[in-house]
Amino acid sequence: MAPSAVPLEATSLPVRALTTAFDDTLRFYLNGTRVVLDEVDPEITLLEYLRGIGLTGTKLGCGEGGCGACTVVVSQYNPTSKQIYHASVNACLAPLASVDGKHVITVEGIGSVKKPHPAQERIAKSHGSQCGFCTPGIVMSLYALLRNNQSPSQHDVEEAFDGNLCRCTGYRPILDAAQTFSVPQNACGNSKANGGSGCCKENGDGGGGRGGCNGGKSLDGDQPIKRFTPPGFIEYKPDTELIFPPALKKHDFKPLAFGNKRKRWYRPVTLDQLLEIKSAYPTAKIIGGSTETQIEIKFKALQYPISVFVGDIAELRQYSFKDDHLEIGGNITLTDLENVCQEAIAHYGEARGQIFSAMYKQLKYFAGRQIRNVGTPAGNLVTASPISDLNPVFLASDAVLVAKGPGKETEIPMAGFFQGYRRTALPADAILASIRIPLTQEKNEFFRTYKQAKRKDDDIAIVTAALKLRLGDDGVIEACNLVYGGMAPMTVAAKKANAYLTGKKFAELETLEGAMNALEQDFDLQFGVPGGMASYRKSLALSFFYRFYHEIMLSMGGEAEKVDEEVVPEIEREISTGKEDREAAAAYMQETVGKSNPHVAALKQVTGEAQYTDDIPPQKNELYGCLVLSTKAHAKLISVDHLPALDIPGVVDYVDKNDLPDARANRWGAPHFEEVFFAEDTVYTVGQPIGMVLATSAAKAAEGARAVKIEYEELPAIFTMEEAIEKDSLYKFFREIKKGDPEAAFKDCDYTFTGVARMGGQEHFYLETNAAIAIPSPEDGAMEIFSSTQNPNEAQVYAAQVLGVQSNKVVVRVKRLGGGFGGKESRSVQLSSILALAAQKTRRPVRCMLTREEDMVTTGQRHPFLGRWKVGVNKDGKMQALDLDIFNNGGWSWDLSGAVCERAMSHSDGCYLIPNIHVRGRICKTNTMSNTAFRGFGGPQGMFIAESYMSEVADRLGMPVEAFRAINMYKPLQETHFNQPLTDWHVPLMYDQVMAESDYAARRDAITAFNAAHKWRKRGLALIPTKFGISFTALWFNQAGALVHIYHDGSVLLAHGGTEMGQGLHTKMIQIAAQALSVPPDSIHIAETATNTVANASATAASASSDLNGYAIHNACAELNTRLAPYRAKLGPTASMQALAHAAYFDRVNLSAQGFYKTPEIGYTWGANTGKMFFYFTQGVAAAEVEVDTLTGTSTCLRADIKMDVGRSINPALDYGQIQGAFVQGVGLFTMEESLWLRSGPMAGALFTRGPGAYKIPGFRDIPQRFHVSLLKDVEWADLRTIQRSRGVGEPPLFMGSAVFFAIRDALKAARAQYGVAAAVGVDDPRDGLLRLESPATPERIRLACVDPIMERARVTPKEGEKSFFVAI
Repeated sequence: MAPSAVPLEATSLPVRALTTAFDDTLRFYLNGTRVVLDEVDPEITLLEYLRGIGLTGTKLGCGEGGCGACTVVVSQYNPTSKQIYHASVNACLAPLASVDGKHVITVEGIGSVKKPHPAQERIAKSHGSQCGFCTPGIVMSLYALLRNNQSPSQHDVEEAFDGNLCRCTGYRPILDAAQTFSVPQNACGNSKANGGSGCCKENGDGGGGRGGCNGGKSLDGDQPIKRFTPPGFIEYKPDTELIFPPALKKHDFKPLAFGNKRKRWYRPVTLDQLLEIKSAYPTAKIIGGSTETQIEIKFKALQYPISVFVGDIAELRQYSFKDDHLEIGGNITLTDLENVCQEAIAHYGEARGQIFSAMYKQLKYFAGRQIRNVGTPAGNLVTASPISDLNPVFLASDAVLVAKGPGKETEIPMAGFFQGYRRTALPADAILASIRIPLTQEKNEFFRTYKQAKRKDDDIAIVTAALKLRLGDDGVIEACNLVYGGMAPMTVAAKKANAYLTGKKFAELETLEGAMNALEQDFDLQFGVPGGMASYRKSLALSFFYRFYHEIMLSMGGEAEKVDEEVVPEIEREISTGKEDREAAAAYMQETVGKSNPHVAALKQVTGEAQYTDDIPPQKNELYGCLVLSTKAHAKLISVDHLPALDIPGVVDYVDKNDLPDARANRWGAPHFEEVFFAEDTVYTVGQPIGMVLATSAAKAAEGARAVKIEYEELPAIFTMEEAIEKDSLYKFFREIKKGDPEAAFKDCDYTFTGVARMGGQEHFYLETNAAIAIPSPEDGAMEIFSSTQNPNEAQVYAAQVLGVQSNKVVVRVKRLGGGFGGKESRSVQLSSILALAAQKTRRPVRCMLTREEDMVTTGQRHPFLGRWKVGVNKDGKMQALDLDIFNNGGWSWDLSGAVCERAMSHSDGCYLIPNIHVRGRICKTNTMSNTAFRGFGGPQGMFIAESYMSEVADRLGMPVEAFRAINMYKPLQETHFNQPLTDWHVPLMYDQVMAESDYAARRDAITAFNAAHKWRKRGLALIPTKFGISFTALWFNQAGALVHIYHDGSVLLAHGGTEMGQGLHTKMIQIAAQALSVPPDSIHIAETATNTVANASATAASASSDLNGYAIHNACAELNTRLAPYRAKLGPTASMQALAHAAYFDRVNLSAQGFYKTPEIGYTWGANTGKMFFYFTQGVAAAEVEVDTLTGTSTCLRADIKMDVGRSINPALDYGQIQGAFVQGVGLFTMEESLWLRSGPMAGALFTRGPGAYKIPGFRDIPQRFHVSLLKDVEWADLRTIQRSRGVGEPPLFMGSAVFFAIRDALKAARAQYGVAAAVGVDDPRDGLLRLESPATPERIRLACVDPIMERARVTPKEGEKSFFVAI
């Protein structure tokens, strides 16, 4: 989505007289090779340059430095540490012009498939790469760690990936692979663990760029520390790494200047040169790490005609220890600042260095390592973000900023630096040269920092605080400075609290209470405050001070009755570990099937050789498309003027509805065909396509899209399900499942309880956004499309429709997807069809890869759901009846909402027998993007509703929910509410096994004791079962085809209708074919998925692709085996496939075979409630234990135990990967990922959470600290008639992530109970203390569910007519 802001018109830049002689040649090394460029575009990023020259291993994932997919290593001499430092860097943010004198290393530069780097090989062989799109960035983060620290500790390894995201793996196998490089922490003979005075890292002067422990050498000699190389892996030898080019050690850093008529870029190398430029161009943009500037350029369309890069001015990267302060250069990197803080603590001592301890604490969680490697404190200060992690430290510590301008130096006290939102007191012609940070006193002065974010690592703060206090010897507060970020438009001091505290006796509870009252006045937030979360933010301001007060009291040895000692420690994670049962398949393992073979493309993915859609080299004469999207949620289109776009150099054409062959061609979206490719007279959501601009580059196309002028007449918009129900904005859809006589059962049962379950949606956040390339043929109107789609068949059908040709003229090809999760099942068709139309009109190839923002606002999410339930139950805990109304938020068009609702209805029983049930399903029509398929496809939402009523009813009965579940759990062969008997039913067995194997009963007792002993920390435990029906609910999709060719040399080419998106489908299909044909897997190749090899293929979805395509392949191979049987008889059982194929060929035997399979028996009839809905059910049970800091809402999963019944696994390693990845994705769904829309203002109705900066998926340190997974074994699958008797596994484990949600709920019940708030037993009272927790259980929701006095005094109630800043749909 092109940013809505309009850039400044290109004008001739003023030329000012500069006395410095500037060079215009860029010199650097790339993967060991010298590069010299004398025509440098100052607007191009390092990522654009690398991909432009064919180094496509480095990926574009988000464009804002939030996902790490673009990570490369930039090696340079560090003027701060005086050593070579290998910095992991976000290439999407780094300007190409910034790499002069440096060595850029990409994933291609460290290894290849034929000769991988140990880091690449270990991630590949450890099953740490699924879709592979994020993998090169992860590899490079690990590589950077190893280059800087040859002997990393386990903690170093776990922290190394804080700037990387992965959506597929669940992180566990990546961490396991990376930990093979770690060295036991006591390997250093001087470590405290070995009785020494402390290793260099323990004492704060190691790590970072210094290498630590003598750079990997032992302390008693020159021999490197002995590291263990796991069997089967390449040994890691640090001395074989790419050397830092000797020529760069002598590199002459000259002042540089590059430019074009739009922009000029300067790179001074001395402070004087910088000041001269600033004098000539006072409004020049100063760039340090470019982490903020690139965001402004890309997402706000801001233009900076004069930019000055200051990253190579050594004078601005120095630091010095003074008697009463530390002075740091304004442009020291945050990574170096971490090390300087540690050094300062050692230099000044802990008492006088408290500010540096506090700053180091903030820096640990400041963005990711890639950002810290280039970001600077001066940049942080000048951008004046109100939620900065560092600025409160500088303000609270009374730091002094040293500004330098032409001929003058100015000292600016921090107290007067921030002038308003994003405004500072820095003079226009000055630069921030250094920061003087004072010390704390040796005694009686205290300094602490606190931060709360949605996610612990790599996240911006919700509220951050730096709190300073100085006492006299009499215990009276002489001075204090409580400073907060996130509570106002700028970083502010709590003036009333500061004034109140000064002169008060600190160690008096009246002082604490008075300060809390004053803080309430300082931060009297309104309910609709910008940024939202009024009650939560206010509670955090109070909670941080409460924690600070008692932390100081404790350090002073305060009276026990006045010290709330337990509130002081914050939740800290341990090193995470995992365990899998590697012997699960031993009983049925065959020659190939049942073995844990690595993903067939793993080595390609870890080396950057795997090709994704946008990696395909540009075609001759190729154009780039950029969608013109609606900026209004609901409006009439008054006019659309695209002519201004055509005036922009490089813009070639524009396509919209007027270019389609007829009005019918604009309609898509089975089964109702009510969606349009291009808006016609009305737009129904922000992000609805209106047209597409075509240009010679992606940047020109985006500029053209911004220039299209659109006039709207706004109409009323609906966003939430509740609004839609109230206004009867529903699609013409109604489904019901009715069994038994619920009305009579309600009359006869002992209790009737009611409730509402609500859960939000979820963004797919596949790392590769939707991408496609359309290449027109000069003949017959034919078109070739390369697309990142799960549904090549539908892409073909709709492309043919918009082109006005038959489907046989369109070939859609899919090599692989960088993740899909259902988001590319139907919504990918929109982009590929529009590109096909554009290619037809221009007769030129056209490509487009959506930006992260475009993808998120156009392609839809998981459906939010609302369930209104009534349950009848007897005193013995047996449920008798359920009446349930289910609503989902379909968004502005049908898409797959009907089928999603149907699956939710079919899973709303959970794993429980309810003899009388009536479930009704409806779809809400709103003005959000059209919500769509997402892993689980309504199943997780239906089961969440089920587990919600199970939890609340158990509370109403006063019964442990585990017992309530067991009482009502289905038994074998009992029938579901849609009358399907449960065969091969193993949930009760697994429920018992998980309870035993996880030591559940003993841990429950331990948690009860823990919660009784802890006021602010609570633990919770939950045990959640799942059953997931496998089959498309639309009968006709349950079919598949395959094509198998055997060549003369015995090699096999395999084609099937499924797409590879990381789930390992191609790997499993190769194993099935290899087993069937008795050939080694490496003799089989799958080139791609294409519509001209397997026609009419169903989408790769519903966890059925292995079943469907596997059997189709098996049937094709069976046909080939029949044809080859005479030759096997003739040549003997040991004859090679080459010999067999050769003999058969000369006998003119067909060595190609087509296979086909359709799922038998299924076919459900809605309304009649007859027929078999699913072929079988994949089952599982998960136990999760959490710990919650109720003061802040922070939680962590201490342990998860998962057991899945996947039948006879075709590949256990791939199945474990699917289980771990789905579980963590489920943890995100139920505890972290929250989509929010803006309620008002110029972007009213727009999605706010449109990138990793605002939308948080789980990171490496959000997974369970102990993560145990096993597969069910030693049972019979008598009724399972799938390929190899395996079960689909892609979607079923996702719901088990809700075990973390329900464990949080369990912990919150304990937190509320200590204040006497609990459910009333035996009555249905909506006003009692029953905990009604919505999903996701974010830190905000967790904190708001607490009822302690701090939370109660912080609650902000809306005034009449006042609404929240954000909308949660």
